[in-house]
Amino acid sequence: MPTQKPRYTVVVDQELLKEIDDFRFENRYPSRSAATLELIRLGIEQLKKERNHEPSQEES
Repeated sequence: MPTQKPRYTVVVDQELLKEIDDFRFENRYPSRSAATLELIRLGIEQLKKERNHEPSQEES
């Protein structure tokens, strides 16, 4: 079934692809896409946490 979600292509090297596949199998994701989406979500969530905990310029 086609999806209406936007798509784009990401090119990775063999080492990163292996890490994505390892994450996928360790966490039982059904596809590389699902594993990659989760890794992106986790990364964005972590960035938001780090930004929220950085002291502002005024606090320094």
